[in-house]
Amino acid sequence: MPTPSDRGPGSGSVLKRRVAPVRVEAAIHPVVVLAAVAAAAGLLTWFAAGRSKRLGPAPSEGRRYAPRGSAVTASAAQRLNHASSMLAASVLFDSGLEHYRGQFFNRVMYTPIIVSSITFASSLHGAGDTDPGSSRVRHAAQALAGLTGLIGFGYHAYNVGKREGGYSFQNLFYSAPIGAPMALTLAGLLGVVAERVRDANPQAPRLGGLPAGRVLALATAGMLAGTTLEAGLLHFRGAFQNPAMFVPVTLPPLAAALLVRAAGKPEGASQVGATWGMWAVSAMGIGGVAFHAYGVARMMGGFDNWRQNLIDGPPLPAPPSFSGVALGGLAALELLEHRPF
Repeated sequence: MPTPSDRGPGSGSVLKRRVAPVRVEAAIHPVVVLAAVAAAAGLLTWFAAGRSKRLGPAPSEGRRYAPRGSAVTASAAQRLNHASSMLAASVLFDSGLEHYRGQFFNRVMYTPIIVSSITFASSLHGAGDTDPGSSRVRHAAQALAGLTGLIGFGYHAYNVGKREGGYSFQNLFYSAPIGAPMALTLAGLLGVVAERVRDANPQAPRLGGLPAGRVLALATAGMLAGTTLEAGLLHFRGAFQNPAMFVPVTLPPLAAALLVRAAGKPEGASQVGATWGMWAVSAMGIGGVAFHAYGVARMMGGFDNWRQNLIDGPPLPAPPSFSGVALGGLAALELLEHRPF
């Protein structure tokens, strides 16, 4: 029996032929486009930050550039920019991997990649700036990063809470990492403080009317505590199967306590203990990358199966966030001792 599709044009009925939809695939992978946009945003920020710098009168002997600023405020500001750039780089690669794993199902997930690129470029520009005086563009970029991190924290908190069971350990372990966006806020906060310190009086630097060194030391101690909580949650998920996993939940709190103790000392006093504590935390952050790489290598396929294992294994970009916060602590100690390291 002939089917309706077999009838000729004279059968008295007009049937439309169904045509399969044409799928158009992009010639360039969307991640490549995103990386190009992030790089372009970073470059534009870099050049704009230089043009927005308030320049003083040119010296008669010509302009000289030192490896670090000669004044304690300029030196501490550069170290704060290094701290901000390390945190921004950690956020850039970590959020890129995590959001790629989530297939960017929400368009908002592109935001931290672009904003962290801008923050990274702005902080690197400030790290190479040996002159006093802040940059309006750098200041605005860092403030944007701080705000973006807070909004991201709200998104992640909502993502955890809407799941069945709400704020349970199961959801805190395997949903959007609730504390991760705060790393971008910390990067922005350290960058904003760097610009404020550049404008401060080198003889008596102050933040919000209080001694800058003490304020920054206490703030950095709080940052270390928050970063420790995030690392502790994820290492608890891993059941602390490697004894080295206890280090990120024990060393940073000890170093934070040394920072609080340093903030209580008279200004100008030696801060050897707190300084060694900050350098130890900074080294731990760099060494943590090697431990996470070892964890990836132990997974099935190791780095030969890097497409899957880099996403599902221990996050390689996460540990340097401790190093970034520790550099902020070193800047606080510079201000407390009134001398560049």
